[in-house]
Amino acid sequence: MNPWYAKALILAGSVAMIIIRAPHGHRSRKLKVAKSRKGPLEVILLTLAWLGFFVPLVWVSSPAFAAAEIPLHPLLLAGGAVFYVLGLWLFHRSHVDLGGNWSITLELREGHHLVTQGVYRRVRHPMYLSLLLYSIGQALAVPNWIAGPSYLVVMALLIVFRLAPEERMMREEFGKPYEEYAARTKRLLPFVW
Repeated sequence: MNPWYAKALILAGSVAMIIIRAPHGHRSRKLKVAKSRKGPLEVILLTLAWLGFFVPLVWVSSPAFAAAEIPLHPLLLAGGAVFYVLGLWLFHRSHVDLGGNWSITLELREGHHLVTQGVYRRVRHPMYLSLLLYSIGQALAVPNWIAGPSYLVVMALLIVFRLAPEERMMREEFGKPYEEYAARTKRLLPFVW
């Protein structure tokens, strides 16, 4: 199977992700930060996330990772496309449901409130789940041992190092309402964990 199918999927998914996030990032920059936990680890994690996002685009546009190519399997490409679509849908819903509460880093904006509706009704971190689904799609669809799993590795690191500090920040800010919310929802996987 021609790897151009996978390259087209990567390009479409990347463009969709940018289109989904751009208006929310624009709005977020206009809102004053009330509290920030952006330290050196957060800067490293965000830098790795950007690198992980761009590695597949380098694969699409150059022979930089040609030595790591593997045959493209149609079932993996189809499965990857399904994960991509699910991830992008959840990514969109997470942004819409968060509204002005969204931030790319560990920050609380002025007027920040606890969001427990929409996709946040079942899981506390649907945006992280969306990025995991998207990155699993990429790992399945990209026939390259470097570019394929690059975003999945980075997203796993981001979640491992960011989830606990983010929940701690939310507990400190919202107290009992957050505790009650955490008691009735799962952290990352609905009905599981």
